[in-house]
Amino acid sequence: MDNTLQHWREAATLILAAGVQHGNIIPKMDSQMSLNHERRKSTFDYEVLLMKRSQKSGFMPNAFVFPGGAVDASDFSNDWIKVFERHANKPNFGLGVVRQPSSTRSPMFVTDRRKFGSLIPGNVAFRICAIRETFEESGILLVVPDSAEADTNQNIINAYEQDGDEMAKWRKEVHNNPLKFIEMCKELRCVPNIWALYEWGNWLTPVLTMNPRARRFDTAFYIACLPMKPVTIDDQNEMVSFNWWTPQEAIEEYMTHTTWIPPPQLYELSRLGNFTSIHKLHSFSCNRALEGCERWMPVMVHAEDGVVHTLPGDELYPEDPDVTGQSQKMYSTNRTIETLVREGGRLHRFLHINGIATVFINLHPKYKHINPLSTDPTHNVVAKSKI
Repeated sequence: MDNTLQHWREAATLILAAGVQHGNIIPKMDSQMSLNHERRKSTFDYEVLLMKRSQKSGFMPNAFVFPGGAVDASDFSNDWIKVFERHANKPNFGLGVVRQPSSTRSPMFVTDRRKFGSLIPGNVAFRICAIRETFEESGILLVVPDSAEADTNQNIINAYEQDGDEMAKWRKEVHNNPLKFIEMCKELRCVPNIWALYEWGNWLTPVLTMNPRARRFDTAFYIACLPMKPVTIDDQNEMVSFNWWTPQEAIEEYMTHTTWIPPPQLYELSRLGNFTSIHKLHSFSCNRALEGCERWMPVMVHAEDGVVHTLPGDELYPEDPDVTGQSQKMYSTNRTIETLVREGGRLHRFLHINGIATVFINLHPKYKHINPLSTDPTHNVVAKSKI
């Protein structure tokens, strides 16, 4: 809905965390390795949903990602006004107004949708998209009765439970036609629980190729916390399997080359590593809900012996990066990877060392956010980071 969308599509994704019950008894294990694994697992009282994309997918095939997908025109349909009738006259339908100045806000959040004929604010439509896509891909439906007040929906929430056959029917219909999501909400007398989704981040797919038809997405990342894991069923279409992992387990799966997790998801999982309690995670998310976030587009900087994936604030990050890729500009430095690490400076980057992406960061996070748990950037790096 703006002139940059010829280069990418808008999208929304949901970091869905759910509480788990470990109890006070460590079960018998066949090996000490299994025992240690159980102890590491039990430090977290929640797990995060990651879904594996189909091998046939045209975007990040075989990757484990958070549920979500591209925004559909139906997410901005004015028919949502009737569904959100109790909330439509409140700022952002009761979500409140983000404190971040509009001049630093991501374009996807500040674009006035009314000039395109939609009365649905972007902050609302992107949450609708994340909830709809989560329902399509996992069967988890985050809605509340249409009589509910916005303030009561900001707690740790339960997923909607209804007759399995009926939900399976709606899920198939919504997948085939996203407009059916509006019809479903009207018939079930419910509304998407947009108030339980907290703004977490915003990632723009980097320019990886000069092909103007390459798929790119400007994606809003939200987070929601559930008291327990809901019934989860992959769609065997876009998503072929799923796992509920603690943030630590997911990162370990990636570190052992067992699972491919793309950089944005890896970064956000590393952020979640700061919270072992779902209640602390929810409290943190809730308290910074209206602070805002930056849009991050990784920029590849070619060093003498590899590639550095830089993020805003890094000393190698361009002052005015080419977000569209039209200039076909390539960024480079004549230093080696090892030299770049040892020299220090302002770091906000991914380095691929022996095939593993590691976050290096020493900057203070903006908008009351939190840095990912990262590797000590002063440790010795063997220059084997070619991609």
